[in-house]
Parts: sequence; structure tokens; C-alpha cells
Amino acid sequence: MSQLSKKETFSTLGTLRSYERAGRGIILDFGGPRVAITVLTQRVIRVRLAPDGTFAARRSWAVARADDQFPQVAFEIEESGGALTLKTASLAVLIERDRGSLSFADAEGKPFCADETGMQWGEPEAGTRRVACTKRIEADEHFFGFGERTGPLDKLNRQLINWATDPALGHGPGTDPLYLAIPVFMALRHGLAYGIFFNNTWRSRFDMGARRPGTWTMEAEGGELDYYVVFGPAPQQVSEGFAALLGTMPLPPRWALGYHQSRWGHATESMVRELAGEFRRRGIPCDAIHLDIDHMNGYRVFTWNPQGFPDPQTLLSDLRRNGFHTVAIVDPGVKSDPDFRVYREGMERDAFIRRADGSVFHGYVWPDDSVFADYTRPEVREWWGEMQKAFVDAGISGIWNDMNEPTVFELPYSQGTGEVGTIDLDAIQGPEGEQTIHAEVHNLYGQGMARASYEGLRRYLGERPFVLTRSGFAGIQRWSACWMGDNSSWWEHLEMAMPQLMNMGLSGVPFVGTDIGGFVGNASADLFARWMQFGALSPFCRGHSMIATEHHEPWSFGPRVEAICREFLRLRYRLLPYLYSLFWEAARHGTPVLRPLLYHFPDDLATYQLHDQALLGPQLLMAPIYHPGREHRYVYLPAGAWYDWWSDELIAGPAHLLAHAPLERMPLYVRAGAIIPGGPDLSYADERALDPLTLDLYPGDGTFTLYEDDGRSFEYERGQFCTTSYTLRRTGGRLDFEIGPREGAYIPPARQIVIRLHGVDEQAMEGHPGASFDPEHRLLTLQFSDDGSTRTLRFKMQ
Repeated sequence: MSQLSKKETFSTLGTLRSYERAGRGIILDFGGPRVAITVLTQRVIRVRLAPDGTFAARRSWAVARADDQFPQVAFEIEESGGALTLKTASLAVLIERDRGSLSFADAEGKPFCADETGMQWGEPEAGTRRVACTKRIEADEHFFGFGERTGPLDKLNRQLINWATDPALGHGPGTDPLYLAIPVFMALRHGLAYGIFFNNTWRSRFDMGARRPGTWTMEAEGGELDYYVVFGPAPQQVSEGFAALLGTMPLPPRWALGYHQSRWGHATESMVRELAGEFRRRGIPCDAIHLDIDHMNGYRVFTWNPQGFPDPQTLLSDLRRNGFHTVAIVDPGVKSDPDFRVYREGMERDAFIRRADGSVFHGYVWPDDSVFADYTRPEVREWWGEMQKAFVDAGISGIWNDMNEPTVFELPYSQGTGEVGTIDLDAIQGPEGEQTIHAEVHNLYGQGMARASYEGLRRYLGERPFVLTRSGFAGIQRWSACWMGDNSSWWEHLEMAMPQLMNMGLSGVPFVGTDIGGFVGNASADLFARWMQFGALSPFCRGHSMIATEHHEPWSFGPRVEAICREFLRLRYRLLPYLYSLFWEAARHGTPVLRPLLYHFPDDLATYQLHDQALLGPQLLMAPIYHPGREHRYVYLPAGAWYDWWSDELIAGPAHLLAHAPLERMPLYVRAGAIIPGGPDLSYADERALDPLTLDLYPGDGTFTLYEDDGRSFEYERGQFCTTSYTLRRTGGRLDFEIGPREGAYIPPARQIVIRLHGVDEQAMEGHPGASFDPEHRLLTLQFSDDGSTRTLRFKMQ
């Protein structure tokens, strides 16, 4: 396969000959090559190049809706000297007549995403051609997102390959690419943010100033030069633009936000029962147990090992009664065995990928000789979805898709594995009449599998499913959560996890996590404790470890670490009302759940390089410890007032401080004005109703909207949900807290509300009969029945 760095003579656009207004945009004619600029919203512009002048009526594999499904947007075209300008209410696109260069500008004329070399293309070769576009890096511009990556948060001066890959175990901070290929990024500088989605599924590359400082390039080995520009000017507006293009996640079941426990090596029913029993006996919250490849009969997908799991239905039913949902792994490799129903049915339906010579493609994975379903075909996705029914009937609540880059071994697993590769790049895939080769759809393989799994579970489960995938492409959030693959039990991987998850969120994928403690190798006690502290406040929270390693359950490291895990997992469960509301916001607007500080402080340049601190939503700031033996670390608090979570100490930002962090504590801070909804201690997410609802108030100015529904069904899609808006205002010596009316058709069970006002003196109690004050923690508490009506509380402040 050719590499993207190979030297080649590219053609470029010449002088603009003519243009025409065409429906939603403008088509530029350069005397053969043509460029289409399409206005999708006031802030979202699509750019396509047709080197031979013809825009193919091509499929768009990743976008959530076609161009003509966007509402019409008004725009103007102006001619002035040597340039054309296309204007919306929010931005302008400038086209230079002499060389066809494009640049964008905000309403004040500040340029961004400006062509340097501009659009380029190579000569056709084997039915396709290489395409590229080079743009200028503006002063103090930085780049974030790009999906799953190693290394720091900011990707300036990095080269990044988009090619779904199963890397060798023990990958490091410089390894690229990894399992997910998401060609989406956000550019940020003072006062301006914009995003790019490179709509090309072939092997592609971003060079963000590494080879040629001052420019960034996107290029691909085939397909079209087709990209979307999403203008902010704030990061949140970029997220909303990506959501409009690529879709948003479905609201997950509430249990999926709890703790998940997994291990490759839980090979019998008794081991699983013992695992579940330990969680309940030790008072450590847990909602899900994952079954790795051990549960299968000879690694045949959708089967059970009759020796280890002779009665899976009874096992899963017993687990469910004790508050555990079960998630089963499903790999794409189907064992080549005429007596195996999935193989036999797939062959009868012609569902498997074929080589260029027409024969069925075979490759080695866990079951040795295997074949692979072609998920680019709708009828194959539907059939694969039907396969989920056997698991649903047994009591499975979620599916975990692994090895779906897709990974193919050089040797049968029974003989080792050898080198790890993938499906032949010239293998035939695609719906009838739209057939292509694997080289074009390789990056989509995990995406199609996750989609088939989600749609099948949704069809048969009767309640919201949970799907987890290792591989995917832009838009994967529409069907699945993602974890960052086979990490290692190294401090370096804990540090790497933070920017990985934040950059995934900036790429439009909010439901993400890492294997707590590391999958490969043996975690030390302090590493596991520190990883759990971060993992407990990550969007997806799962512990997982590899066969033949030491166990990584929360109690595996002695009583001190067990107590730390218990405390932080209980904290996660108490925060479920806050967390669930953040997921609702992500499902509506594409907003990340875990956010870098730059997301809310984009004009603070000090936040651009902060890869080791994160915001959970807008109000909680965490600063994990990621070095052995450390009990202190430097923390940066941006402008505004902040409260120490543990002591309620008020700290004025911007500030650099040295935080004390014994093993039992991760530095955690709350923005002044925060309203944090919380619930009771739970063993699992749906153990009991949200009663009492606790509202922790931190004096200042702020708002929060609590979202509620039944947590499991699809009734929320039909309006069965409710929201309650809370507002906190501080004016001089007074603090006003307003509880807005409950809005929506869903009515939560009767409950009490507990208000806890932090960082105040006893005088704040005035006018609140029944309130109590804790002078040691400067905490005022009062309680009343929640009837869903408007209520205003007033407190006296210093």
C-alpha cells in the first residue's frame, strides 16, 4: 500500500473562468476542474472538488443527513476586483479568482481556514487518485480533537494518520494510528474557534505543521477532496455544528453510566457469580459485568461455552435480580464451520466479504479460520442485528464489539498469531450497484458493526441498549460508546488517557473511557487507586484486565485501595443526576461530557496545553495524580472563583497552586455559582428512586438544568421526560436561589429536596426555619418536599 508521504506531482486550480449560483451554494468553474461550496447553516460550509468537472452522486458514509435535509439558509455573493465573496449572517468565504484559493472570515473580517497551496490532486491510478489541501496556520493557532490519539492535548506540529489499526501491545505516547479513525478536529486561537470534518474514508493524513511549519495539510490516498468547515466562534458552537453534521449519541440507559467490571479470564459461571457477590458484600457499586471471549464455545460468536456456562439464562436472570446487567463480547470473525449456524446462514445469504477474484475472504482470528460480514450492506447489517436476538433471549443487555478494525492474524490463534494485519485492501465490499474495495471502507468496518449491533439490540431488547466498540469512524457516537483499546498498566498510560478522552469529546464522541488500571500488565496499588479516581469521573467507567495478569478488581490491592475505590465509585453514583443531565446535553447538542479547560475558557491561552486537568461538565474540575508516590501537584484554576471540593476553601482565579493530594484524594474543584444535583448512595443505578434529591450550591452566579426520565425505555423520545432549571444569583450581601417549575410530561416519584449551601456563615440561616448549620465545614442544610413548583430561597451573605 502506498504511503501518504510519497512524493507525487499534484495538479492545482488555475484561474476562475466562471461561476454559477446553484441552490444552496455556488459552483466555481476553473476550465475543467470545478469546486462546489454549499451553505448548510450560517456556520457550516461544505467544500467539494471535482478534478474532472463532474460531481459524482456518491454515497456519504458518515454524515447524519444529506445536504438537502438542512433548512435553506440565506446567503449573498459579492464580486470585488479579483475576488468573489459568499456571505452568510455569521461568516464569509473569499475566493481568489487567479488561483482559486479559499479563505474564511468571521463577521469582523478575522481570517481562518485560509488556503496556502490550496486544493491539489494527483493523476488517476487504479481507479482512484490522491487528493490534498494545504492551509495556513494562523498566529497562536492550536489544534485539538482528531479522535483517538496518543500524546498531548494540542496536536500542533504533529502528523496524524486516519487508518483503523490494532497496534502492538504496549503502544506508547508516539504511536499512531490507533483503533479509531475520526478525521475531525477543532482549531482554536484567541477569540475564534472552527472545526474541520474531512469527509474521506480512505487512508488519510493530517499534517499540522510538522513537515512544513506554518501550514496544515489534509490528504488522502483516494476518494474526494470533500471537507466541512464548522465556524464557532466558541468551542461549544463548533460542537453543535459537528452534531448537525455527524449526529449525536442516543441517550444511554442509566445503568450504563454506572461502573462496569470486566476481565479476560472469567471463564465460568461460578467465577462470574463470585465476582458479583463480592461487589455486593463489600458495598462497592457496580452495574455491569462484561463477558470476554471465554464465554464462547470455541470462540464462535453468539454462543456459550457449555462447560463454563451451562445455563446462561439462569445466570443472567440471577445477576439482573441483584442489580447487574450483562454485556457480552462479539467479534467480527465468524468461524468457518458448516455446522455453525451463523456461518451457514451467512454463506446462504452471501453476507461475507469476497476477495477480488470472487472467493470468500478467509482470515485468522480467535476461532482460527474465519470469515467476515460486509456491514456496508444494509441487508447484512439487518441479518447481523437479528443474531443479537439469541443473546437478548438469554438476558444480555449490551454488546461489546472488539477486533473490528478489523484485525486479522498472520497465523491461526491456536499456533500463536504472528503479525497482525487486516482484510485484503482489494476485497470487494458495498451495496449492490455501489461496490467498492476494502481500501475505501476499511475505516468504516467497526462503524458498520456497531450500527448493526445497536439496531439489532434496539429491535429485540425492548429498552435502551448499550453498545461498546473498539473501532469506528466519524459519527460512531450515533450507535456506540468507545473505549481506547488495549492500554497498559503504566503511569504513562494514565497520563495519556486524559487528553485521549478529551480529544474524543472534541471530535463529537462523548461516551468514552479507558480500561481502569490498564489492560496489559499488572497495576501497582497506587496506580490503580489513582486511575480509579480519574475513571470514576470519566464518561464511561470500566475496569478491565488481560488473562494471565494479576486481578484488577477494586479489592485486589488491599483494604486501603479498596476503600478509595469504594469512596470514588460512591461519589460517581451520587453524581448520577448531574452526569445523566450532561449526557442529555450531549444527546441534544453533541457537547462533550469530559471537557478540556479550553472549552469553557477559550481566551485563556494557559488552558491550551493543559492535558492533565479536565472538566466534568461546566462545573467540576479534576486534576488527577499520574506519577508514583506523589502527594502534591500543581493545579491551574482559570479566572473566577473556585471552591475546593474537599474543604470548601474559596480560591480566586486565575491561580497556580500546589494542591495536597494524599492517596485518598484527587484534587477536585467546583466553580462558584455551581449547582450540583446529587442522589443517595447506591449499589447500582436503579436500586431506588432519586430521593432525596440533593442540590449542592456554591455561592456565585450560575444555572443548571436537571433532566429526568425513566432511565431505561424509549418513552423519552415521545416526550416522557421532564426538566427543572435552577438559578443562583449573588447580589452584594444576598444570594438568591430559584427553582423553576418542572416542565415536561414525566413525573418523578415523590421525594424530598435537600439544599446544601457551601462556604457560608450561620447568618445565612436567617428566614429558613428548620435549617441546620455545620460550622466546621461552613455548610448550611435545609430540606423540603418537592412538588415541582417554582420556589425561591434567599440567603444572607457576608
